[in-house]
Amino acid sequence: MHCPFCRHPDSRVVDSRTADDGASIRRRRQCPQCSRRFSTIESASLAVVKRSGASEPFSRAKVVSGARKACQGRPVTDDQLALLAQKVEEAIRQSGQAEVEAHDVGLAILQPLRELDLVAYLRFASVYQNFDSLDDFEAAIAQLRAEEGDAPSGGAEASADASPAS
Repeated sequence: MHCPFCRHPDSRVVDSRTADDGASIRRRRQCPQCSRRFSTIESASLAVVKRSGASEPFSRAKVVSGARKACQGRPVTDDQLALLAQKVEEAIRQSGQAEVEAHDVGLAILQPLRELDLVAYLRFASVYQNFDSLDDFEAAIAQLRAEEGDAPSGGAEASADASPAS
């Protein structure tokens, strides 16, 4: 690690601690040349392979952006979207792969979004599950209603979100 003050090509680690609930490590370093101290944060890299074959670092901001589009006009807060992005990143990291397909990131968004807002889930699922017709929407809504009957949690609010307008 280069010293940010004198650009010396080496530094020594003085202290290490976990940060971000164990997702990264904060290291306190000292430059042997100028003796100044500085901090670094290290985390395991996670790359997303796009359809074009290009690879880019995983971005929670992109997850939030995509989910925000599906949640447009819905009662969903920025904090809820940030938590959703964290859940998605954790799920992807649990797969143990250093590189994941962009489509897999989209699929990983589905379950946390479903728990957050059923209408937003249907909007997002229509893209990632390639809904081609109204029948696809009707089948997805029927499945949600059937599962809603099995699990009463989320009750009236979720049913109201999934029911068609009169």
